[in-house]
Amino acid sequence: MRRVVVTIDGPAGAGKSTVAKMVAAQLSYRLLDTGAIYRTVAFVAVNREVGFDAGQALADIATSLDIRFEIDGDRNRVFLGDREVSTEIRTPEISKAASHVSAHPEVRAALLDLQRRLAVGGGVVVEGRDTGTVVFPNAEAKFFLTASDEVRARRRVSELHAIGQPADLQTTLTEIRERDNRDATRAVAPMVQAVDAERIDTSGRSLDEVVADLVARVHRKIAKVNASVVA
Repeated sequence: MRRVVVTIDGPAGAGKSTVAKMVAAQLSYRLLDTGAIYRTVAFVAVNREVGFDAGQALADIATSLDIRFEIDGDRNRVFLGDREVSTEIRTPEISKAASHVSAHPEVRAALLDLQRRLAVGGGVVVEGRDTGTVVFPNAEAKFFLTASDEVRARRRVSELHAIGQPADLQTTLTEIRERDNRDATRAVAPMVQAVDAERIDTSGRSLDEVVADLVARVHRKIAKVNASVVA
C-alpha cells in the first residue's frame, strides 16, 4: 500500500496544527510542522539579535538549523539541538517574527530542501501555509483549512492562555488579520489555496468532526492512488 503526502494549509487559528497532529496519528503517519520550522528560525534570529530585514543572515540561520520533531502523546515537541523550544516558539512575539522571516525568498529557498527531505517516502502529514502550492505541489492529498476571523482569534487566545501567555481577544484579532494580509500578499510563496486542494471550513465544527472528515478523505485519496498503481 503506497503511503502519500498529505498537506494541510491555511491561516493562523484555522486548527491546522491540532488537526494535522490528530490526522497523522490516525493514519500512523509522521508529522511535519513547517510553521514550527519558520518559528524556530525566527526564535534563533531574535536571540542573536539578527534584524528581520537581513535576508541573507536569516537564510544562514535556516541553512544550519538543527531542528527535530518528537511526538509525545498528543504533543508535537520541537527541539533546537538538544533544547526543547516547543513553548518558546509559540509566543505572540515569535509568531509575528516568523511572518516577517518567512517573507524572505532566501529563507524559503534555504528551508525548501530540508522540508522535502523530511518527507521523503511519503507517509507524512505536512502543515503550513504554502505546503500544497510550493513545498509539495505534487502531494496526493491537499487540504486548505479556514474559519472566520473571530473564531480563529478566540482559538488563538485559548492556546496562549493554555501555555501561560497573556492574550487579549481584540488585540489577537487585529494581529491575525495583519498576519493574514502579510502572508497572502508577500511576493514569494504567498498563502493561497492550491487549485487542487479541498477547502474545509472548521467554523462551528468540532475537532473530532473535522479530523474524521479529513481522515476519510485521505483514505479515499490513498485508495485512488493505489488503484492507479495497480492499473
